[in-house]
Amino acid sequence: MTAGNTGESTGASGSALSRGPGRLLIAVYGVFALAASARALFQIVTKFSEAPLAYTLTALAAAVYVFATISLSRSGRHWYRLSVAAVGLELVGVLTVGTLSILDPVLFPADTVWSIYGRGYGFVPLVLPVLGLWWLYRHRPRAASKDSTGSD
Repeated sequence: MTAGNTGESTGASGSALSRGPGRLLIAVYGVFALAASARALFQIVTKFSEAPLAYTLTALAAAVYVFATISLSRSGRHWYRLSVAAVGLELVGVLTVGTLSILDPVLFPADTVWSIYGRGYGFVPLVLPVLGLWWLYRHRPRAASKDSTGSD
């Protein structure tokens, strides 16, 4: 039996997103939200002029991680869609910044969270959105049924 097909998986509530392995996913997002936020704050306050693009991108990554953590921990179709958007934006960001940091290292005189696909964080920033999107796909809301309340 797959998680995407169980009665508990979604319905209108989406609560299965925060159960079992979903809790671990949310916890990892929370850790990255804290780590990226602290890193961005330190870099912006102490040495922003050295690499403004890199440090701004780290702050953007932090914001995405914070938003993903919040949206993944909420239930309902609205939060599900916001989670997909946040995790999708994260994947686009890590692929874009990762590729640019390899092709044109001059753009990034200092590393961001997403530089070289998150090499400084053990490539977790590259793997995390792939796992996140997979988890979201497996626990996507089903079409509304007649007995559904339709509430978000």
